[in-house]
Amino acid sequence: MRSFARRYPAACYFALAFGISWSGILLVIRGGPIPAAPEEAHRLFAAVYLAMLAGPSIAGIVMTAMVGGSAGLRDYRERLLRWRVRPVWYAVALLTAPLALALTSLALSQFSGDFVPAIFGQGAVDPAGPIQADNVTTLVLLAGAVGMGAGLFEELGWTGFAIPTLRRRLVGTSTGLIVGVLWGAWHFLAVWWGSASSFGSVPVPLFLLVALFTFLPPYRVLMVRVYEQTRSTLVAILMHASLTASMIILGPAVNGARSLVYNLGFATALWGIVAALIASDRWRRPESRPLATHARAM
Repeated sequence: MRSFARRYPAACYFALAFGISWSGILLVIRGGPIPAAPEEAHRLFAAVYLAMLAGPSIAGIVMTAMVGGSAGLRDYRERLLRWRVRPVWYAVALLTAPLALALTSLALSQFSGDFVPAIFGQGAVDPAGPIQADNVTTLVLLAGAVGMGAGLFEELGWTGFAIPTLRRRLVGTSTGLIVGVLWGAWHFLAVWWGSASSFGSVPVPLFLLVALFTFLPPYRVLMVRVYEQTRSTLVAILMHASLTASMIILGPAVNGARSLVYNLGFATALWGIVAALIASDRWRRPESRPLATHARAM
């Protein structure tokens, strides 16, 4: 088993993370309908959330121990606790998501007031959704707690193990896209189960496609960029937490087709940043120098 894991570490990590998370979710819902009724999604949200987060965290630590042994675990711990990085990277990690979301809301609100962040209108998110709050303070605290939980337990696997493993063979952008697509796929069961109130008249496959595979891949590409500059899992945790919390706090109370438009707008902003970074790389890199060679030199 250990020899197989060392030969195919990334594949083993993803299989273990998906297996633990999805099995845990199915155990929590105990054969209940998918998607769940909104009141059932609210009742079981915390348990499903914790079951889902168990996958990446357990898989990341187990695979690190199996593949790297004690030396790998020491390196894993050092990256997790590395906080001495340039302040600019903390700013990038914490501000990328809220600024992109604010830009999206600003642009779309020119066409419809529905896209104004719910926190500015009613101080809470969609009351039919799993995250409910009576006032702004409660909403921010809940969003922060959910965001930090997601950031910590997910990045113990995605950044703690999967990204450095893939980065040994692939350039940063390819690594980010692969992990980003699988990151979206990993959310599939939980989002399908808990988003009945958000589907509206949109076909469920289309809703899930947009919700999971439009903005998560480019955001992960940006997370890989930040990790390459910091080698800090801690900074990745904060960047992930910022995304989750910002979507709860700054997201508009929309569903159905409007939700798709909002997600596509957010994705457009993030893909624009990625495209600008790639263009900047090409401008700075001599044309004769292959990208893969540059990646290995890093």
